Amino acid sequence: MSKRIVSTPNAPAAIGTYSQAVLAGNTVYLSGQIGLDPATMTMADGFEAQTVRVFENLKAVAEAAGGALADAVKAQPLPGRSGRLRQGQ
Repeated sequence: MSKRIVSTPNAPAAIGTYSQAVLAGNTVYLSGQIGLDPATMTMADGFEAQTVRVFENLKAVAEAAGGALADAVKAQPLPGRSGRLRQGQ
């Protein structure tokens, strides 16, 4: 099976040994995203704006792989990493 690393400047660059996504055969595995604006490298202001930015980043990576978020069959959010959710706000 062929494997290709996917990256786009329209989403924050991967840090460390991670990739924005990996295309394996006809399946794309997207890495997690945060609410970071790739143009300014600053976090979006507030929970709602960060959530929108996360999906904009995921959309950009999916499109760079030749797909779309509408093609997704599984999402695994990790809300436990959010300080706001841990604090019950």
